[in-house]
Amino acid sequence: MIQKDYVLQMARYNAWQNNQLRRLIQPMGEAELRADRGAFFGSIFATLNHILWADTLWMSRFCSDVQAPAKGVDFREFAATPGEWDAMRFRLDGRMRIWAQTLSNMDLRGDLEWYSGTLERTVTQPVGLCITHMFNHQTHHRGQIHQMLGAMGAETPVSDLVFMPEDA
Repeated sequence: MIQKDYVLQMARYNAWQNNQLRRLIQPMGEAELRADRGAFFGSIFATLNHILWADTLWMSRFCSDVQAPAKGVDFREFAATPGEWDAMRFRLDGRMRIWAQTLSNMDLRGDLEWYSGTLERTVTQPVGLCITHMFNHQTHHRGQIHQMLGAMGAETPVSDLVFMPEDA
């Protein structure tokens, strides 16, 4: 279904997008980041945390050295502060890129099995589909952040994959 080059490209895209967001939100106050903006998760910060939480959960399924989020943790508060989010996001993006570099095309075949707390049952899906879902999920929710930033008159990141710089 997918090949290693796709995973490498998307891991690079993920880091590029998060680095742009990091630069844009760093000067914002915590109250501004936590303000309810009518989005699915309410605030920019809650949405950033949801993406980080979900990426951590997926990466724990792909990599034995990534610790899954603790059960019962509110994903909107996964990182307690913007500074903590920044550090956790930076580390996970680096781990994601290393993981992508170490994959082979054979690693992208077969199934992934995990217990879904949401569905309360074991789920089995093709590993390639799960990886594609992780990257698609990030992009979807970063689009919500893009909209919130734009609505408040803030600068928005370039999100077009075709315009990603070679050195991203």
